[in-house]
Parts: sequence; C-alpha cells; structure tokens
Amino acid sequence: MKGSSTLPLVATVKDRCRTCYQCVRECPAKAIRIVEGQASVIPERCIGCGNCVRECNQRAKVATSGLVEVRELLAASNRVGAIIAPSFPAEFPELDYRFLVAMIRKLGFAVVSEVGFGADLVALEYHKLLSQNDGRKYIATSCPAIVCYVEKYHPELVTSLAPVVSPMVSSSRVLHNLHGDDLRLVFIGPCLAKRREACSEELEGEVDQAMTFAELRRMLDEADLLGSGTEPSEFDPPHAGMGAIFPVKRGLLQAAAIGEDLVVNDVVSAGGSTTFAEAIKEFEAENMDVRLLEVLCCNGCIMGAGMTTDSTLFSRRTHVSRFVKKRIDRLDLACWEADMERFAKLDMTRRFAPQDQRLPLPSRIELSKILARMGKFRPEDELNCGACGYGTCVEHAIAVHMGLAESEMCLPYTIEQLHRSVEELNVSHQELASAQEALMQSEKLASMGQLAAGIAHEINNPLGVVLMYAHLLLEEAKDEGLREDLQLVVDEADRCKKIVSGLLHFARQNRVVRAPVDLAALVEKSLRVVPPPAGVEVRMVYDAADPVADLDSDQIAQVLSNLMTNAYTAMPDGGTLSVTVSGNDESVILEVADTGIGIPKENLERIFHPFFTTKQIGKGTGLGLAVSYGVVKMHRGSITCQSNADPGRGPTGTTFTVVLPRKGEASES
Repeated sequence: MKGSSTLPLVATVKDRCRTCYQCVRECPAKAIRIVEGQASVIPERCIGCGNCVRECNQRAKVATSGLVEVRELLAASNRVGAIIAPSFPAEFPELDYRFLVAMIRKLGFAVVSEVGFGADLVALEYHKLLSQNDGRKYIATSCPAIVCYVEKYHPELVTSLAPVVSPMVSSSRVLHNLHGDDLRLVFIGPCLAKRREACSEELEGEVDQAMTFAELRRMLDEADLLGSGTEPSEFDPPHAGMGAIFPVKRGLLQAAAIGEDLVVNDVVSAGGSTTFAEAIKEFEAENMDVRLLEVLCCNGCIMGAGMTTDSTLFSRRTHVSRFVKKRIDRLDLACWEADMERFAKLDMTRRFAPQDQRLPLPSRIELSKILARMGKFRPEDELNCGACGYGTCVEHAIAVHMGLAESEMCLPYTIEQLHRSVEELNVSHQELASAQEALMQSEKLASMGQLAAGIAHEINNPLGVVLMYAHLLLEEAKDEGLREDLQLVVDEADRCKKIVSGLLHFARQNRVVRAPVDLAALVEKSLRVVPPPAGVEVRMVYDAADPVADLDSDQIAQVLSNLMTNAYTAMPDGGTLSVTVSGNDESVILEVADTGIGIPKENLERIFHPFFTTKQIGKGTGLGLAVSYGVVKMHRGSITCQSNADPGRGPTGTTFTVVLPRKGEASES
C-alpha cells in the first residue's frame, strides 16, 4: 500500500451507470472519464472527496474497501491501535461512545484512541503559525482531499500549504510516542481520502491502514457485536478537548481560538464541492486578503462519503456538538493541559509535493472544431445547459479534447440528432410501406397474370374457330335478319378476342429495353394515336430543360395511351386534358390531368387492381391501369393518383403522376 499515490478510492458498478452525468457534475477535480456512455473514475486525477459516491442516485459509484488489509493487519499483530475520527457521534448517535469503544476493542484492537486530541495539537500549531506575523499566507491542510487538489491542480500553491500534519497524523505521532513505533495503527473515519493520505510517501510509517465508518459497521455486523451486551470501555488516553469539534465546519478555527473577523477578513473558512475550488482560485489570483484559508471538500467532515447515516447536516452537527459539550464538562482540565504540554514538543510539521495532473488546453481552432461536432457553430448555439455535467459548452469541449468526455454527452445536440433520426425513420417507414404496397400489388399482378395466361390459352383456340366460322357465315348469308344476328356474333367474338389479347399482354413477362427517348415527342405522338374526342381541349406543358430519358418507348407509349383514354372517358361532356413533362437531373415526370368526373375516394385504392373498372359492361376490361402500373414499376418508377369526385370540395378531376428515373440498365426485367 505504501507509495501507492494512485490508489483507486472509487469504483464503478457498470450495470448501474445510467449516463446521467451526475458524477461529472459533482466532481470538483473532473476526474471522471466517459467512454461509450460509461462513467469511470481516473485514480491519478481523483482527490478522494467522495462527491460522486454521495451524489450518485443509482449507486453506481462505490468506495473501494480496505477491509482485507485491515483484517490481515489484525491477524498478523496483536499490537494494533484504532484511532477514531471525532465525527463518530454523527455516525453512531444510537450508541453511547463507551459501548462503541468496547465493540472496537472486541474486533482485536489493543488500543482505541480518539483523534480529537491530535486535533487539539494541530489547533495549537495553527495558533502558533498565525502568531508569527511573517506576512505569509496559508491554506489549511487538515483535509487530505484539499491537499490532494492543490498538489494536482494548483501545484504552484504547494508552498502555501500550511506545513502542519492532519489530526490523524498528529494522533499517530502521539500514540507512537506513548506505545512505541512497533504499534500498528488503523484510522477509522468518514473520509475516503484518508486511505490516500495513509499511504502517502511523505507520511510513511505514520498510519498503516485507513477505513471508513461504513466499513467499521460492516465489521461489527459480521462479528455480531452491534446491539450485543458489551461492557462499556473508555478511550485510551490522551483525551480530547475542543479538538473534538474539528469535524464541524469552522471547528479548526474555534479549537485554535482563531477568530474569523468579517471586517479584517484575514481568516476565511469555506466548504463544499464548488465553494472550495472557487476559494482556492481566488487565493491563487491574490484576490483575497487572507492569512489563512481554511477549506474543506465537504460541509464539514460530518458529511464525509464514508458515513452511512441519512441524517441532515444540522442533525449530524447537533450530535457532535452535544458530545463535545458533555466531554468538555467531564474533562480533567489539569490532565489535558499536562498532556498538551508534553506532546506539544513533538514534531507536527510535514512536507508536500506537486503531482501536476493538469492537461493541455486546446487551441482556438481545435476548440471550434470540437464545438462544431456538437452543433455549436455560433455563440448563440452554446446553451450552457449543464446537462453534460460541465458548466458551459466550452468546458465540455475542453473535456472532449482532454479525453475525459464525449461529444454525444451534449443533450440538446443528442435531441436534435434524435429528431433527425426520427424523421429519417419516418421517411424510411413511408418508403417501406410504399415498397410493401408495391410488393403486394406485384404479387396480385403475378397471380392474376398466371390465371389470365391459363384462361387465355384455353379460350384462344376455340375462340379462333368461332370467329372464323362466324365470318364465313356472315359472308354467305343473304337474309338481312340473319346477317344482323351473325354480325352481332362477329362483333361480340371480336370483343372476346380483344379481351383475350389483353389477358395475354397482361400475363406476358415483359422486359424493359431502354433507349434515349424524347418524352415531349412521345407525348405528341401518343396524342396523334389517341386523338381527343369532340369537346375536349388538350394542353401540353413542357417544363423540363432536358426531356430525354432512357426508357422503353413502346411501353411508355402504352401507359400514355391508357391514361389518355381513361381521361377522355371521364369527360363525357367535354373538358380539358393537361399533359405536363417536367423533371430534374435524376428523374423525369409525366402528369396527365383531366377535369372530368373524378374517382370516388372509396375506389382510389383499387384502381390499379386487375379487372377493376367503373365503366359499363363491354366498355372496358379493367386491365389498362394494372398494365400501366406494371410498366412503371419495371422502369423502377412510381405512379400515383390524386382525384376529387365531390363538387362540394372544389373542381372535380383526376391527375396521374408518373415519375421515371432518367438512367437505368440497358435491359431490365
């Protein structure tokens, strides 16, 4: 354990980590690294304040345990002492302290002493330090997390750290003086950072192990000592005086009889994860006229992350204050003064060493690139919402540069990306629905094609015989009445032949043979082949810079013919047929619009179904639009219809829109 300055104090339970970034937000050292949404603590950057453990609602951050080492120490030696932090009344308010001492002895500790006396000696050292009037400014060093923070992130201030040991180390030196250097010591308290302090190279040989109150409770519970009928036992001397108030905020100042005069402002006390960092920055910038800056990572040691109680700050403070008051009332003042005089001669100084963990900042260009990746192109794009765990977007970008954060942590940017993804999914869903509809239509066409082919094949031969003999009989008949009857047979047989021809054409597995086609010329040719009836006006609009596309001209001419024929039929009383040719670099668009009677809404979904027709019997087969649909799909295009058959909703009419790709394979099935 000794020399391990990067001892991991906090571990991450990955299954519980839910990317809330609360630990990032609460870490004053920014010692949290986010990788693929998982937050982990970087040991060499961690100062052991325990904020991440305290604030993680998912319990994904847990303090690492030193119980194994403590048990090994107890098993290896019968001279192990326990030094108890003065915040214990806040952790064990349900116990008289003498029963707690007795339980700790039963765990195997030969000496059980309170750190409060060591705090008395430390308070004396601070009183002497400020009495020197040498003009120097100091940062108090009772909090190991503060010491670590200065060494790692303000190394220039290491010389300003008060050269005084913490109460834990002070107690260690007192006990070693009393019981010999071979006494092994375990510190028990509320602070995670004490494990790091105990294994510090500068303090080697002082304290062997450090454990939290939570770990002490675990040991007592496993030994079935909590609630047992243990005989009470007193702390081993020396006993604490006002040093027992150290764990309460400003406790050091009161114990050292140092006043925090708000007018003189030469002594300032601060605590809390955000306040202490700001205070140290102001101290470094020389914006404070202080001789002593007493700062704690927590709001007093009674709020340490190694405690299990859920009590409020003021409740914990009350428990400590009550205990101190009782102790002072029962204190043997003469004995305490003698102990203070005896041990005041011990060396209570220590040294500190820089451990610079600052990372290089990005250049302005690098910072701009990172901000751009998060959708921050202008200052107004920087919302500074703090959802990522960093106070500003710039701080987040700096953390990304340092490898501590990911650009995906930006909540507004992630939401914007999510909206885009939803929109893309909607488009994909629509395309999928369209493709599914086309597939269903193709399956219908294929099934109908097979049926039509079978029917046409069976009917075609006997129909040919009927047609031949009907024509022969018509040529030979002399009786006018008989000729009329035979003519009717011939006409109906011819109509059957057309139906069979349509069935065969529908069933045939066509191929698209592409070649450059001028659509404008193809439309004009189709209008000559299918001329408008009387009363129908034709309008042609050419809105394409380049009307040429790779198409199968015969098949597209058939589509145009079918659409025009249907349009003429829909305008029995006359109207206007509009044919528009437009397009872009990728597609050409044909629109065939009429001002006819329109298609009822309930029929719109069925118009491309084979054999569906609204024409009178004998006027249509219902194959024109089905064939047109198949032709367009074989060209990898689309055909849609918009129609209004209700005069109350506006002008009636129908518009068919055909979109065809300009380029394609030379020959397609």
